[in-house]
Amino acid sequence: MVLDLLLIGLAVTLFPLPIMAFILAVSAPRGVRKGLAFILAWLACLVAVMAMVLLFTGGQPPPPRSPPSIAALVATLVTGVGLVVYSEHRRRRSRRGATAAAPSAQEGADDSGSSMASRVDEATGWSAAALAVLLQPWGMVAAAAATVVQADLSHAESFLALMGFCVLATSTLLAMELYMVFSPEKAQRALLSLRAWLELHKDPAIVVVCLLLGLWLVGRSLYQLTG
Repeated sequence: MVLDLLLIGLAVTLFPLPIMAFILAVSAPRGVRKGLAFILAWLACLVAVMAMVLLFTGGQPPPPRSPPSIAALVATLVTGVGLVVYSEHRRRRSRRGATAAAPSAQEGADDSGSSMASRVDEATGWSAAALAVLLQPWGMVAAAAATVVQADLSHAESFLALMGFCVLATSTLLAMELYMVFSPEKAQRALLSLRAWLELHKDPAIVVVCLLLGLWLVGRSLYQLTG
């Protein structure tokens, strides 16, 4: 369970889309407050999902080969297959977009980015929180929830694993927020440069993250189902 949560948390924290949205929020006027609202909503989603699973299991893992245990493995398998399919969909869409790119594509992207930045500038903390909920990589969170079914709250290791997952899955956002708090001008320049880079490379990043995590989840669940 610990290794699975570690890999899922790493995939969540490296997923490009929430990072790009968070950069816009934290770089906007009153950005530190908006960033904090984004992080709190992000963490609340993770904690709520984990709490619901633990409430369902009572903090005790189901016996091996029991219906709840098999259901959790099947859910993990389906989630892994979904991530692999999604990565292939993003890869094909990225290839089609590159083939059909027009000379004015960069200008259109700049206009789109400016429009989004303008909307984020006008957003409130509640809007930033809603954005965090919408951009949560729910497929990966579902995989984490299926893994948490194995948690045994009678052991301290399970508590540490769950806390570590939540912290790891939020670590990129926390690092950017702290950067803005302690060095706002330098951080804003660096984060906007990072967002510009992600805008160009987000599709390959999404493909790699989803494919690797999806293959891991499929392999692990098949091994446990057939072992």
